[in-house]
Amino acid sequence: MAKETNKQELEGRVALVTGGTSGIGRETAILFARAGAKVVVAGRRAPEGKETIELVQAGGGEGLFVKTDVSKASEVGVLIQKAVERFGRLDVAFNNAGIEGVWTPIVRQSEEDWDRTIAINLKGVWLCLKYELRQMLKQGGSGAIVNMASITGLVGGAGAAAYSASKHGVMGLTKSAALENAKSGIRINAVCPGVIETSMADRLFRVPRVHKYVLSSHPIGRFGRPTEIAEAVVWMCSDRASFMTGQSLVLDGGFLAGPNSPS
Repeated sequence: MAKETNKQELEGRVALVTGGTSGIGRETAILFARAGAKVVVAGRRAPEGKETIELVQAGGGEGLFVKTDVSKASEVGVLIQKAVERFGRLDVAFNNAGIEGVWTPIVRQSEEDWDRTIAINLKGVWLCLKYELRQMLKQGGSGAIVNMASITGLVGGAGAAAYSASKHGVMGLTKSAALENAKSGIRINAVCPGVIETSMADRLFRVPRVHKYVLSSHPIGRFGRPTEIAEAVVWMCSDRASFMTGQSLVLDGGFLAGPNSPS
């Protein structure tokens, strides 16, 4: 169960969450609303997106779902347009949408899968940044954006070349965007989770021996919970993190800390 979030810290702000139909994105949308923000949720699955909005509203928040494929510029443009039409502005964004793709050795990976993974995980973040920043700058600057990276944006992973490349790309994109916009008062950071208890992790690590191995690489002895990442994203988007930009926040249960991490 999520901890109580300070109701005032995002009061009067408008927040956007892509990939908000489940998991970390859904939890973040709910916590943004609890922190006082009006929430726009984007995703490709309309029924699940509407469920997220119902959860936002059940907690007393106000929200809007916009069906969006973040790999398409036209749809991202419409997303920002609808957010502004409904709520008047955009102050906060969590670019969370992503897929795992097919984890397989490079020699067996299809060009189609590579293109799809990069299009959603990297190009999608770039497109969202482009249109979010345009709107925030149009408003006179100020704002906070968090991009979803991963511990695989910091280390490689055998069989995860496309996914790892996309997340390394998000890290570089985050730093460049932060430098370009620092003087405008727009902060841009990335969050780098270890394995989190989501449907994506269930798909990737459903084989018992694989699950056991991956779990053993987290010294804390368990996988993370979506709410733990959502809490961090809310903090990064709040004024409490006002001196943080161009950085990555790792939440990995000790994965990267030492010899327990797989090479």
